[in-house]
Amino acid sequence: MKLRQISFASVLAANAFVAGRVQAAPGATPGLAPSGPTTALAPANAPVAVARPAADDEGPPRLSLPTESDRAAWKKPGFRFGLGLAYARMVGIDGPPSGQFIGPTVRMGIRLDERWSLMGSLQYLFARGRGGMGGVRYAGTIEPTWHASEHFSLGVGIGFGGLVEPSSNRPDPYPHGDTLDASYTFPNARTPLQSCDGVGVTGLLRAEWLFVLGPRASTGVALETDGQWTACVDDTGTVEPDTATAIVRRQWWSHFGGSLAWVILWR
Repeated sequence: MKLRQISFASVLAANAFVAGRVQAAPGATPGLAPSGPTTALAPANAPVAVARPAADDEGPPRLSLPTESDRAAWKKPGFRFGLGLAYARMVGIDGPPSGQFIGPTVRMGIRLDERWSLMGSLQYLFARGRGGMGGVRYAGTIEPTWHASEHFSLGVGIGFGGLVEPSSNRPDPYPHGDTLDASYTFPNARTPLQSCDGVGVTGLLRAEWLFVLGPRASTGVALETDGQWTACVDDTGTVEPDTATAIVRRQWWSHFGGSLAWVILWR
């Protein structure tokens, strides 16, 4: 009888111990009931729920990059290219004929910094009207340019300039070509040659006002003062008997004038 009582008591104690271990919270003393409700643990392979933003949530704010003004872009160093149309008038000094010209001009160069550029210009102008110098005037110059403001700039240029003029009805100066045995240079141009075909030195002073159209283009007007000294050469069609070189007549023509041009520049 005592053996049955001992066995029954042992079973009850074992059941109480097991029940306390199952109901105890993690970290609690075995055999004691937890003070609060038990927490159910999710299986290790259970999917994790991801929070989704609401329909009207735009997410984290995004800051746009700072924009650059068109005027500031044109102050940056870089290559420049331009096309334009020029109208010019050249007045002969002490004899040479005057003339009016119109034609295209090409400009290109490099913007060095905010204040300085190194530009170059090419002009090919055709004579306009009758009664003066005819033919074509061409010129090429190198022009250091100072940018006084965002719109206004000043440039000084020096280079070559030439004239290609067909024969005219002007009187032929003496000595005539058929009377010469050697080449001859006239002391002045008070009686100009009937035609001029030659090249010389030219210089200019340019004032320009530009309007920025966008980050890549600008347009404006340019006013120039030009001077040109041309070595005109008239081939007589005969040669020297001793050297077999062509007999020519030379005459220096001096011109002073100005031009107005409209240009478009790209960067």
